[in-house]
Amino acid sequence: MLNGLLLFIVWHTFFFSALTHAATPEQIENIQKAAQAHVLDTLDAPIGAELTATAGRIDSRVHATDCIEPLQTSSSNARNTSSNVTVLVECPSDNWRLYVPVRLSISLPLVAATRPLARGSIVTQGDVMMTMVDKNRFRRQGFTDFEQVVGSKLKRNVKLGDVIERNDVCVVCRNEKVVIRAVKSGMTISTKGTALSDGSNGDQVRVKNDKSQRIIEGIVTGVAEITVNF
Repeated sequence: MLNGLLLFIVWHTFFFSALTHAATPEQIENIQKAAQAHVLDTLDAPIGAELTATAGRIDSRVHATDCIEPLQTSSSNARNTSSNVTVLVECPSDNWRLYVPVRLSISLPLVAATRPLARGSIVTQGDVMMTMVDKNRFRRQGFTDFEQVVGSKLKRNVKLGDVIERNDVCVVCRNEKVVIRAVKSGMTISTKGTALSDGSNGDQVRVKNDKSQRIIEGIVTGVAEITVNF
């Protein structure tokens, strides 16, 4: 009987001790907020991006306390560029720690069509708008500036609301006439040429000088314009 009484006391003490140290809803919320803040604070975010960090569910039976000091956080991914990040949240003074999974969503502003656009048409300012796109769902290359698209020619049909991709347009288009700007020591000489490949602003393309028939490479710097630095 004595052994049974001792066993009951030990079980009773352990059970209520566990309940005493189990995390409260407020403690769990603070842990989640600390993990989310860590991800957002350490992220090398693109300009204009919208960020959302969502901490995963934490079991209410975990051990936690009202830490007398700010919760400490860390993660193995220094810049937290992946969509799933595991954050270590700990309270050294009370000797507890938890690993919290955090889901990161990054939305980027990209140029999209305001109406259906036909292949071969020239993109105008009224044809485009900015739309926020989930980076993890859009793996292709788009444009972040209207100036990169306006004045370019569409190479395929684009639907209303579609993001305009790099391969959808050409600022300089193959087999079309362009102006070649030759720049040397601050002096600029212009001549006519024919583009031998498609390109967007900043792309390097091959072009043939119509006068000399020489084939050279230059950088797309505007609509039907290629700059060559000597």
